Amino acid sequence: MASHHSSSSVFTTFKLCFCLLLLSFIGMASAQLTTNFYAKTCPNALSIIKSAVNSAVKSEARMGASLLRLHFHDCFVNGCDASILLDDTSNFTGEKTAGPNANSVRGYEVVDTIKSQLETSCPGVVSCADILAVAARDSVVALRGPSWMVRLGRRDSTTASLSAANSNIPAPTLNLSGLISAFSNKGFNAREMVALSGSHTIGQARCTTFRARIYNEANIDASFKTSLQANCPSSGGDNTLSPLDTQTPTNFDNAYYTNLVNKKGLLHSDQQLFNGGSTDAVVNTYSTRSTTFFTDFANAMVKMGNLSPLTGTSGQIRTNCRKTN
Repeated sequence: MASHHSSSSVFTTFKLCFCLLLLSFIGMASAQLTTNFYAKTCPNALSIIKSAVNSAVKSEARMGASLLRLHFHDCFVNGCDASILLDDTSNFTGEKTAGPNANSVRGYEVVDTIKSQLETSCPGVVSCADILAVAARDSVVALRGPSWMVRLGRRDSTTASLSAANSNIPAPTLNLSGLISAFSNKGFNAREMVALSGSHTIGQARCTTFRARIYNEANIDASFKTSLQANCPSSGGDNTLSPLDTQTPTNFDNAYYTNLVNKKGLLHSDQQLFNGGSTDAVVNTYSTRSTTFFTDFANAMVKMGNLSPLTGTSGQIRTNCRKTN
């Protein structure tokens, strides 16, 4: 009996160890990101970032949307590793000149300001990738949107990919099926894709990104179309801006979805979310229940921030976000 008892306890111990090992592998990427990562090494990190973001958004509300977009365009290209911030070098062409980013992505100077303040307070500790993640959250909060706990501990890449930026960031010309698959490739379901698209409740878009919609498409409100054509001619004026949400362009709210229901989506990809397809029901829900949208958006942002982070000894902590150490 004794030998039977000891062998079964050994087996139980083995099973327990194996399960723990399996769990540690499954949770490895997210487990290494923690909300209190800088609690001891840079206790003022979050307040420094928040204060700089609030100041930037106060002087220009649009900057909140720009900082949110920086994080999104970073995470969708080889993970949240601040590769988008790297300038071109003799060894690689960065992501700043990629189609979705050139003459479009902005906010680099705000990140520089935050980084220099953090380097003064605690040199070589806070990564540029974490700055982007926290600044995105603080921007949404500054524009009266939801908050969420940002997991931290990402490290910075030592290279960037122009080709990945050109192929991985969803284009404003995509149809619903293309949007679903672009987000599915990053692990998001259709509902999460619709929630993240709600970031278009703030920010502005260039005429070149919605010209085809306002001159060629039928599923658009007539007066909305006419007002947009006044600012965006059929040729020329490529860089003229229009708000993505004409109702409350500097408020993070659910008006974006109300616009879609009323055929007032600015981009082709926006209106695709409400055009007789599989995501109409989610848009309807978000248009009438802002708390549901806020909850889903916050959860999807946490998930996006977990995309392939560099942790442990991978990557580095850049001293200057624009170049490797």
